Amino acid sequence: IARLARLFAAAGVRRVRLTGGEPLLRTGLPDLVGELSAIDGLEDLALTTNGVLLAQHAAELAAQGLKRVTVSLDTLDPETFRRMSGGFDGLARVLDGIRAAQEAGLAPVKVNAVVQRGVNDGHTVELARHFRGSGVIVRFIEYMDVGNRNDWKPELVVPSREIRDAI
Repeated sequence: IARLARLFAAAGVRRVRLTGGEPLLRTGLPDLVGELSAIDGLEDLALTTNGVLLAQHAAELAAQGLKRVTVSLDTLDPETFRRMSGGFDGLARVLDGIRAAQEAGLAPVKVNAVVQRGVNDGHTVELARHFRGSGVIVRFIEYMDVGNRNDWKPELVVPSREIRDAI
């Protein structure tokens, strides 16, 4: 990864985002972040995560040169969170991770919330209110087809204009 990032930086790439699966599960992630942050020409190094492990890693990742973090968080309702995360608990850990990221100086912290009709579309206002004034940027994202991985149905899509009008 670091070798490819050096090649891309030499070709003009200035921003790198670590994502895919759950990057915080990767052994040696802080070392990789340190390698990437030392590459000449890279101006921005960010990470996208589900946030469950973020509290225990935020300070070290920031110390190694991570600049920003985006956390996937679709709701603040524990039952809906469990449903949308495949039966896993962890809402409190995600919220702790967001706080830890802010305390570590990762900024801005962004929250991506995928909105599904009849699932969490009634929770957008609560999510926006929760982070209002906190410095966390909440982005509502339309539920989209990603192949056969998310059981996508067009009737579950909430157009962005509906989300905007709700908040």
